[in-house]
Amino acid sequence: MANPYFQFKKFTVWHDKCAMKVGTDGVLLGAWASTERCQRILDVGTGTGLIALMLAQRSTAILDAIDIDSDACLQARENIAKSPFANRIQVYQTSLSEYMPDENIKYDLIVSNPPYFIDSLKCPDTKRNLARHTDTLSLPDLLRDSRKLLAPEGNIALVLPFDQRESLIDLAREESLSPSRETHVSPIPDAPPKRLLIELSATPVAKPKSSHLTLEIERHRYSDEFTAIAKDFYLKM
Repeated sequence: MANPYFQFKKFTVWHDKCAMKVGTDGVLLGAWASTERCQRILDVGTGTGLIALMLAQRSTAILDAIDIDSDACLQARENIAKSPFANRIQVYQTSLSEYMPDENIKYDLIVSNPPYFIDSLKCPDTKRNLARHTDTLSLPDLLRDSRKLLAPEGNIALVLPFDQRESLIDLAREESLSPSRETHVSPIPDAPPKRLLIELSATPVAKPKSSHLTLEIERHRYSDEFTAIAKDFYLKM
């Protein structure tokens, strides 16, 4: 039986009620996204609340977290309430398109680990489908609606399958968003990238920063690069 929770150094994430469990993608984004000068952060599709909790640990920002699924929102609220960061994170059950913060609120950072199974055969679990398939939150919708909520010098940070890189960049340009930083993530040395960590900026960037990250140098042995960004969270680092 799978463990119903994941213990981090400063908080615990229960995922027994949530369709999508704690995974490497969320940890990568929560550890990688830049929180520099961030006063307001929005987590889109928060699920368990993992990314919001990680960003709260890494910053002093106020965070809003949204999800369309009632069980996910309940789980996120419970995880956040038991954390040291409960006074800085609010969870709302809503879609991004219907989310209406106070009119004066714009976000310095918007993060999302969005659904990415575009044409895959769906599983019988409806809630898991909601969390995994793009018909609930497509990339064009995510970028368009996030752009409206972004501060003038704000950033959007995403984790996606690497093969969506080119289409994402094209879609971003349609919303006047430019890549400012990206990291190509490979599971093991010499393997092609499987994941893309990308930061999109509302301000044009002449020379976007690019890097490569390998997760493991051998089975169950993390690379120095991954350890450097995840050591403040994982217990055994």
